[in-house]
Amino acid sequence: MKKTIKKGIAGLALLTAFALTTQAQSMDNGTPTKPATATERPRYLISVGPEANLPLGDFKDAYDWSIGGSVQGEYAILKRDLYVTLNAGYTNFFAKDIAGFSPNDLHVIPVKAGLKYYPVSNFYVQGQAGAAFLGNKSDVGADKSAVFAYSPQVGYLFPLGNGSYLDAGVKFEGYTKMSDGGKSSNFLGLRVAYGFGK
Repeated sequence: MKKTIKKGIAGLALLTAFALTTQAQSMDNGTPTKPATATERPRYLISVGPEANLPLGDFKDAYDWSIGGSVQGEYAILKRDLYVTLNAGYTNFFAKDIAGFSPNDLHVIPVKAGLKYYPVSNFYVQGQAGAAFLGNKSDVGADKSAVFAYSPQVGYLFPLGNGSYLDAGVKFEGYTKMSDGGKSSNFLGLRVAYGFGK
């Protein structure tokens, strides 16, 4: 498990460094590109990036944190202020060692759709819902192969120039019960993604 954590942290660091390097290269003579207006936001955007999450409530009793990644597609349906979104990814929740016993990590594949709205400048609010598929339900004692997932999020879209963007968002995500006698699972997450669009 320690090797998995180290690999996850290394991957998150590399992707973040890549995104920041791209942003730095978008500066001309030390002056960042000006913020995009609604007409400068892309009609469509595809972004990919790492996600890190912290379990809440009863969920944090079994899992420390998680790391994963996601791909998101967006398409403007009302001017360039309201977008329809589709998101798919993979997340590994690291199980806590309990009384010397090391349970299995939880592997989740969330697939969600929703809406993303820019009320002010490049600040956005986003809501998504869909299904979270459990990749190893028998290993973690779950009864269900998939559960309902929902996720409100806020964030900011940073234009990097040449049709590239950095999408940074903070979300709350919840899953319904994975087993009949269980409870819902909630967590806070951070997504930093590199995107390209037109």
